[in-house]
Amino acid sequence: MVDVESDGPIPGDYSMISFGAILVNEQLDQTFYGQLKPISDRFIPEALAVSRHSREATLAFEDPAVVMTRFQHWIAATCHDRPIFISDNNGFDWMFICWYFHHFIGSNPFGHSSQNLGSLYKGLTKDTFRSFKHLRKTAHTHHPVDDARGNAEALLTMKKNDGLKIKL
Repeated sequence: MVDVESDGPIPGDYSMISFGAILVNEQLDQTFYGQLKPISDRFIPEALAVSRHSREATLAFEDPAVVMTRFQHWIAATCHDRPIFISDNNGFDWMFICWYFHHFIGSNPFGHSSQNLGSLYKGLTKDTFRSFKHLRKTAHTHHPVDDARGNAEALLTMKKNDGLKIKL
């Protein structure tokens, strides 16, 4: 489960500021957190404010290539099968993670696809208007590890309560 915070709507023109990931298992005990130095001079103050970081603070974050390499190693060490990218808003989160992996590493360990947690829940409940967000236990704080944890909790609840078949 992955969550991204950024300072604008698209990668390249704007920057991924931080992201978090959690391996979906019963313990939810393996997490990754990265803070990345901006790659562009452009930023939208309102978008950056969501992450609760100032522009000055982000300029001291780590080089994106270093963070993405560390994330690639974390994925390899924690995922003993093919890693599957899942997020609350995969259209947004995926484009940043995919772009950063290809731009800084040359490949994406998740391959070419991602899964949307909200769409999964809508299909599971057979209701396109249902939201899974009530299944989170961890508050949605816009710290990406908290948000990824809450989404992983929701996925585990779908497994337990609704019979969703997932391999842990």
